[in-house]
Amino acid sequence: MPRTPSSPLLLAGLLAGAGVAHTVAPKQFDAIVPRSLPGTPRQWTYVSGAVELALAAGVAHPRTRRVAALATAAFFVGVFPANVKMALDSGRRSPGFRAAAIARLPLQVPLVLWARGVSRSAAS
Repeated sequence: MPRTPSSPLLLAGLLAGAGVAHTVAPKQFDAIVPRSLPGTPRQWTYVSGAVELALAAGVAHPRTRRVAALATAAFFVGVFPANVKMALDSGRRSPGFRAAAIARLPLQVPLVLWARGVSRSAAS
């Protein structure tokens, strides 16, 4: 079976884009921060954006790629509750938004697997 490329720079770009989005349009992210977390949603939005930018830098650099990609996989798992909250809260939104919020849930799995694949590729 042919091996598919792990696309570390594409993963880094996705992370960087998400990190920038958290900074320039934080309101949309504030709304999905679980209220059970301490602090304000805005603090969590900025922290998660900063983490995404740091992970992007780590994944982009070959010397830190393996560890950063593993941390990225863990991050994708860690933000899953926010995606669940977004899906649960989507009942008050348009049908299109609701569909996207629900469809986003299973998409977390390929993101985790992608990050793990980047880590494995970096280790070899």
